[in-house]
Amino acid sequence: MSAENSGESVTMLASEKRVVGVAALIAMFRMLGLFALLPVLSLYAAQLHGKTPLLVGLAVGAYGLSQALLQIPLGMLSDRIGRKPVIIGGLVVFALGSVVAALGDSIQVVIAGRFLQGAGAISATLAALITDGTRDEVRTRSMAVFGVGIGLSFILALVIGPAIAAYAGVPALFWLAALLALAGIGLLRLLPDGIEQPAAGPDWNLRSALSPELLRLDFYVFLLHAMLTASFVALPFLLGDSLHLPLTRHWQLYVGALLVSLAGTIPLIMRDERQGKSSTIGLALILILLGLLLLAFVAFSVLPVFVALALFFAGFTFLEAALPARLSILADGSERGAMLGVFSSAQFLGAFTGGLIGGRFLSSGNPSDVFFVCALLAAIWLASSSLLRP
Repeated sequence: MSAENSGESVTMLASEKRVVGVAALIAMFRMLGLFALLPVLSLYAAQLHGKTPLLVGLAVGAYGLSQALLQIPLGMLSDRIGRKPVIIGGLVVFALGSVVAALGDSIQVVIAGRFLQGAGAISATLAALITDGTRDEVRTRSMAVFGVGIGLSFILALVIGPAIAAYAGVPALFWLAALLALAGIGLLRLLPDGIEQPAAGPDWNLRSALSPELLRLDFYVFLLHAMLTASFVALPFLLGDSLHLPLTRHWQLYVGALLVSLAGTIPLIMRDERQGKSSTIGLALILILLGLLLLAFVAFSVLPVFVALALFFAGFTFLEAALPARLSILADGSERGAMLGVFSSAQFLGAFTGGLIGGRFLSSGNPSDVFFVCALLAAIWLASSSLLRP
């Protein structure tokens, strides 16, 4: 057991802080560009030439498919040619996809841009960079910072996404994503010298990434992002068409719900102790399930929607940090890029699946159908695990 996991206090070195800070900022910049589109992209896609409900959902979740397909090979490639070349290449491809989507005037072009955005699949490589540049004693803490950074980007995205889209249009968000990707390349210059990664094994295989406990985490993150993406296919229509909230006010509801959600997120973080414990993951999942059920059955006014979003965000924000923290305890050794690649692939495959689910069940014109299906996914999660057992 590492010193950190046994309760001993270990101070991070300056070089470790720089590695974690750079990797977390790059991940935040990249995910901010993706998350900022979630609250508004389905409304924008519904106005494009050639749209259908299914294509609208595909426009929201398309990036997840190319991410899922490429996380594993790029993670394994980074084990052999180094983390920096893979990160730079991924950010360049992400920026190109953002530009294509920004210039697109049909839903097909926007979908193509979203697929290209996803082809810059570097989440696993960034996580592997952190494990290369930190000691075992601070590994869990470092990965928790990485996960919290992504969670913060989600919170910030819900504020700036609707605001920028309302005043400058959704294409402005694609241009912002491209600029943030290029800024991420510049951040790599701040990495300390001499970061060593374990020598890659002679074979390209995934045996080390397919243990039952790792696969369980992969399944969890798949469901988490499927529920998130499907919900945000339907949420803009719920707020705009059912509650008649103008787009300029969507961010106010999101921010208020996020602030209230901290009353649930912070106690979960304190109880979890950066371990990704089954008990706290189960509690977070219950919050998500309650929020989705409220959205499905009582979303008749702003107040119940506000409460539902606060519950959902409390559970989601915690899990977005807790699952990578748990993975960091398990993923080690020369094949950690492959292990993290499988996890990230499951995450983004969930986003792609969630986009399809949202588009398919939104075709009835009733957003509550989408939330009900997401609640079923949360129930499947509970039923397929031992989270609620003593």
